[in-house]
Amino acid sequence: MDPILLSFDRQFALIDGRSRELLANIGDDRLFEKPGDRSTAFTPFSCGEYILRSAAMVEKTFGGITTRLWDDPFEWTLPEKLSDKNAVLQYLDEVEQTRVKGFSFFTSDADLTRQMPAPEKLRTIHDILLDAVVTASHFQGRAFAVFQMISGAKLPRL
Repeated sequence: MDPILLSFDRQFALIDGRSRELLANIGDDRLFEKPGDRSTAFTPFSCGEYILRSAAMVEKTFGGITTRLWDDPFEWTLPEKLSDKNAVLQYLDEVEQTRVKGFSFFTSDADLTRQMPAPEKLRTIHDILLDAVVTASHFQGRAFAVFQMISGAKLPRL
């Protein structure tokens, strides 16, 4: 794999690994607990919801790249549908399979310069992947912040 593709592949794998590590450190009873202090500036979602939003961004990106369907997986990533750690882990497995399938579409770093409709306007694959890494990492960072707020524990070393 060429160096830029390899770098993107590693970043997405790190996001997946960090989500799994965070899930290992939180109980089912606290997965969808929202912080008690609602006066914070960011939307008070739970740790589980942010993990799901992070994974959904990856799924949406690679679903768009592979099938040209840029559907937001919001409907099937609701806490009501994925109500415990096991269900969230199964979803992460599905997202990882979609991501691996998406990377199989690339043969070299040159592929990253191709443009595709994503979804409203043409964008390079590089820009699409970069946006996905940034957004998924952002949601994951919020999951870690919520974890720290509800548990009072130090963040796990990853």
